[in-house]
Amino acid sequence: MGNPVQSFTGGDFELAGNSERAQMDHTYTSQSYGRDAFLRFKANKGAVFGLVIIIIISFFAAFGPMMNEHTYKSINIKHKSLPPRIEGLENFFIFNGVANGVNAYEQKGLTDVYYIFGTDTLGRDLWTRTWEGTRISLYIAVIAVAVDMIIGMCYGLVSGYFGRSVDNVMQRFIEILSGIPNLVIVTLLIVVLKPGFVTVTLALMITGWIGMSRVARAQILKLKEQEFVLASRTLGAGHFRIIFKDILPNIFGQIIIMSMFSVPSAIFTEAFLAFIGLGIPQPMASLGSLISESFKSMTIYPYMIVAPVFVLALLMLSFNLLADGLRDALDPKMKES
Repeated sequence: MGNPVQSFTGGDFELAGNSERAQMDHTYTSQSYGRDAFLRFKANKGAVFGLVIIIIISFFAAFGPMMNEHTYKSINIKHKSLPPRIEGLENFFIFNGVANGVNAYEQKGLTDVYYIFGTDTLGRDLWTRTWEGTRISLYIAVIAVAVDMIIGMCYGLVSGYFGRSVDNVMQRFIEILSGIPNLVIVTLLIVVLKPGFVTVTLALMITGWIGMSRVARAQILKLKEQEFVLASRTLGAGHFRIIFKDILPNIFGQIIIMSMFSVPSAIFTEAFLAFIGLGIPQPMASLGSLISESFKSMTIYPYMIVAPVFVLALLMLSFNLLADGLRDALDPKMKES
């Protein structure tokens, strides 16, 4: 026998549109990768703080030396070893011009003289010299990024893409170069060249790009066998077009992050070289040379070392925070689902 035909009545069905179980569909606006990265970066308070501090320090490095009549090399022996003093804040315990219980300004009859950061043992304005030194540190930061992006990135991309004997030879060269201590290389440069911008720049160019090249090589080794690379090769694209047009945009976030992390290291290298006397020559000032000079008088005039140490530490911390924020923002894996 066949199955009986089942009939339905109007009461067997009811609309669920107005029931409590009904749910509303949510629609989300699609966002570009750049906007998505920007929103993640903006949500990172540490990274935003680092960027703001870098902008503020850059502003004072650009315009700070022009805020008074002193230059970084002007000497006034009558004003030597004066502590910080700011007009209108004479009653404040830091900027009142008192050092070791003595008001050096009143003692020397300098009632209408003010130095924001004080002066050094030769009477040079520490405010001007500190921001002049910051200019050099920011110059070193720009050079470090340029060296990483131009030399390190290209070297790593070419080495990883071609592989085999080309990669073998290029990596052995890096191992030999990285086996030589940086201080030995810089010292040899000092023997041949005079201390200055050229020597510090060459020191960074010789070995400063090695870390970036290894990161770029590791990234391209992961991507060069992907389907989109095979498709470009099948369509007749050349090697360098594949490297710089197809693969590079996919790893550019990691490249930017690595270059930001290299900036504090480069700044510290310049400061270290200046501290041991191999950096920027006198009377020019860098943060490292200012710390080296102030260190000799730290027990008697401790205020001399405070400003350059504080600016250097803040600058390195800010670049680290910025790099950390860029890493989280540019990495798609960090996106919340």
